[in-house]
Amino acid sequence: MNWLYFILRRPFFLLMMLMINISGTIYGYIWYGYQLKETPIYFLPFVPDSPTASLFFVIVLVGFLFKKHFKLFEALALITLFKYGIWAVVMNILVYVVTGEMTISSYMLIFSHLGMAIQGILYAPFYRFTNRHLIIAAIWTIHNEIIDYVFHMMPRYSVLNDYMEPIGYFTFWLSIVSILIAYYVVHSSKRKKFSLS
Repeated sequence: MNWLYFILRRPFFLLMMLMINISGTIYGYIWYGYQLKETPIYFLPFVPDSPTASLFFVIVLVGFLFKKHFKLFEALALITLFKYGIWAVVMNILVYVVTGEMTISSYMLIFSHLGMAIQGILYAPFYRFTNRHLIIAAIWTIHNEIIDYVFHMMPRYSVLNDYMEPIGYFTFWLSIVSILIAYYVVHSSKRKKFSLS
């Protein structure tokens, strides 16, 4: 398995991951464009969930390329990549259950968001964030939950409007699981650690 982490930290691979995540981030913000136009300015940072998660990871990857750790962004990236990656997969499957239709766009969203969750976990052995960074990232994540489901700023899937309460409940617990995974990364005695060099 060590060969995988050898590849993950190679500059050419980090650069490839950086380009993929920059492209995904830009696409994600464009995808949210219609909703952002209708969003009050004070909610703007909290609406585009997935592209903001991949933006956090872009910052992490830039740090890795320069052998630096942006620890707060490592914590934010791990929690939000896993959370929103899994969330989007589940929502798109739920859309299929409700409508009986699965489009090319749906498949693209499922696989790209699953990739988000996987990459966040794969790079965990390289993270060096501390409890302080984890607490800040956890507060951001739960606060974002409140903005989404109390102030109704969640990503819009019109066919799922009748299911907002159970979706909000599911999303809250997904946030908790994501935070616990990040906590495990920091504290597990069995955790693998790899340097960037």
